[in-house]
Amino acid sequence: MSPRDELRGRAARPVMAIARAARETARGMVDLLLPSACAICRALHRADADGIVCQACLARVVRLSWPQCGRCGQPRLSPSIPLPVEATPSGVIPPCRWCGRLAPTIRAVRSVCRMDEGTGAALVHALKYDGWHAVAKPMARRMARLEWPPDVVRERTALVPVPLSITRQRARGYNQAERLASALSTEWRIPVWADVLERNRDTRSQVRLTPSERASNVSGAFVATGRALARLRGAHIVLVDDVITTAATINAAAQALADGGARIISCVTFGRAPEPGDRAVSDYDFIRN
Repeated sequence: MSPRDELRGRAARPVMAIARAARETARGMVDLLLPSACAICRALHRADADGIVCQACLARVVRLSWPQCGRCGQPRLSPSIPLPVEATPSGVIPPCRWCGRLAPTIRAVRSVCRMDEGTGAALVHALKYDGWHAVAKPMARRMARLEWPPDVVRERTALVPVPLSITRQRARGYNQAERLASALSTEWRIPVWADVLERNRDTRSQVRLTPSERASNVSGAFVATGRALARLRGAHIVLVDDVITTAATINAAAQALADGGARIISCVTFGRAPEPGDRAVSDYDFIRN
């Protein structure tokens, strides 16, 4: 650096410091005069790293309890089954019945929280139906912290959001899974391939369908796009969706990706619908204590 450039740099430092102080002051005035309202409870709160959702609502997200199946991430025990009975002599929890619903091409599935307790369902609803796009950021931050088998962490190539039909996306204005994938991409530092998978037909809403009806509804509804085949070949893809219920949607999407050349597929969601007999975190606390 020349002496002249050094002098210019020194002269610019006070100006930059003043500008930084002005920005912080302006931000503080905005927080004071126009405080943020939580997208979940509507209470006023100071803007922070999670912005649109207050810390109290985030703290009330009920995470899936441990121990979990190593493949599907489903909580394993009930209060009537102590841990030593369920675990093998080596301490490894064997695969559970929930895994039986997953397609062979699916390596692992992970979800953050239960949908029948706490604020998890409210966060999904705010993102999916109320137009609160910014809710995806704190949701994805918690998805990013999930534990995975080492091979998934080592091999994951790209994130692929589960696509909506053209009709539904046009009506909603956006794809909530794509918003989650975009925010998760920043956390995991891997790309989003939103153009490699598409729905080739409209499907009914899955909300009130039985498990068999869900599977029939989405069977053959996804296809890997022709322009994506070279990228998919041999890749370990991580599907992204807001909620997993019976795994019908991710099975259909995973099959399309496998047909397009993907070697293996994992899936991450924010919420997981409860199974009959599922235990809450408090159940496991009761077992341990």
